[in-house]
Amino acid sequence: MSGRPDRLSWLTARPFAHRGLHGAGVSENGMAAFEAAIAAGYGIECDVRASRDGAAFVFHDAMLARMTGVAGGVGEREAADLDAMALPDGGVIPRLAALLERCGGGVPLLVEIKVRGRIVAPLCAAVARDIAAWTDAPVAIMSFNPLVLRWFRQYLPQVARGLVVTQQGKGMMRGKIGRALALWSGKPDFLACDIRDLPSPFASRARAKGRPVLTWTVRSDDERARAARHVDQIIFETPHD
Repeated sequence: MSGRPDRLSWLTARPFAHRGLHGAGVSENGMAAFEAAIAAGYGIECDVRASRDGAAFVFHDAMLARMTGVAGGVGEREAADLDAMALPDGGVIPRLAALLERCGGGVPLLVEIKVRGRIVAPLCAAVARDIAAWTDAPVAIMSFNPLVLRWFRQYLPQVARGLVVTQQGKGMMRGKIGRALALWSGKPDFLACDIRDLPSPFASRARAKGRPVLTWTVRSDDERARAARHVDQIIFETPHD
């Protein structure tokens, strides 16, 4: 942990809407979903990928088909092509820069960087270009890939970094070794743990050391209750009245 508890308090102040408040005709990771989250007083979690020419877009899948009906991958298209595509609710695929502008430095924002393997620099650089103007805002990056965290630690260290972790589909020893290596490599400021893994000794140890722990993706009252016992804040999909 990088010794910035005062700067990290916003991470646990309010729940985060997973890909915005979507559903009932409102598309995930679309501006309507983000507007709904802002109106409800929640923080926002979003996913980011880069266009072929290096612009950061808010989009979860590597492929475009599920959310746009268009064949091919996000990274195969120029930014201008992505700008012209529509989500199911009729909105555009947002650029990260547009979402940051809408948050205006006041809405907590978690930016999950979606990249596998060792070649992380192009997407990290695309995100960093947009975030650089908001380093004093409640904005953090997070990723399953510890190399993303290492890149930001080197090139934009003032931005909070979160490691996303899951035990699902992994053996006990493999998961333990993988998490240890990821912590060593990424040196995260906070963790985002799979709700299915709670309670988790890994999460408990992190909290005991003062590292904030979030959990994803919370969808039920039972999961909310479990999260309240074991972590500091939730990333959720179903609004709770």
